[in-house]
Amino acid sequence: MSQLFQIHPENPQARLIKQAADIIRAGGVVAFPTDSAYALGCQLGDKSALERVRAIRRLDDKHNFTLMCSDLSELGTYARVDNSAFRLLKAHIPGPYTFILRATPEVPKRLLHPKRKSVGLRVPANQICLDLMAELGEPLMSVSLILPGEDVPMTDPYDIRDTLGGLLDLVIDGGYCGMEATSIVDLVDDAPVVMRHGLGDVSQFEDSL
Repeated sequence: MSQLFQIHPENPQARLIKQAADIIRAGGVVAFPTDSAYALGCQLGDKSALERVRAIRRLDDKHNFTLMCSDLSELGTYARVDNSAFRLLKAHIPGPYTFILRATPEVPKRLLHPKRKSVGLRVPANQICLDLMAELGEPLMSVSLILPGEDVPMTDPYDIRDTLGGLLDLVIDGGYCGMEATSIVDLVDDAPVVMRHGLGDVSQFEDSL
């Protein structure tokens, strides 16, 4: 059974954040709250942990994983961002959006879409996520905690632990954070393409077409 940490959503306890980061560095797979819904996460370069996440979600190699970044400057390290994309990103982050962008060589190949060489990136408005990334000193590999056959993410940390406890190393209880996943916007080509209508307002992207 996985560990469960109760972490305050607005003032995360530094001791628990450090312990959570240590679990991730040691190869752990963690369920944690975001500004949209609960997600699964692991260390950026950990192949074994990534395969565990793939197995839980039953994802194929065409799935765009998401790098959760702490700010726009860090996002720019892992994605190729032109001027028009920069303006759109700056207006919408932090927030409940995942942007598909062309990846830079900094992104491990196993995280890329095999043909498009793209990756999902986001900057969450969630203090637990931000503190966790600050402690790790790098982005967090993440994917929405939507189980196979389901349409919406899991929302209750105790239900997550009961359902997936043997497959996870840690569940972070950061309170209720909603059951709607992020909106996904593809910025790989010249015109934005809304891939999923989620929590974030995507009208600006549709109006720009």
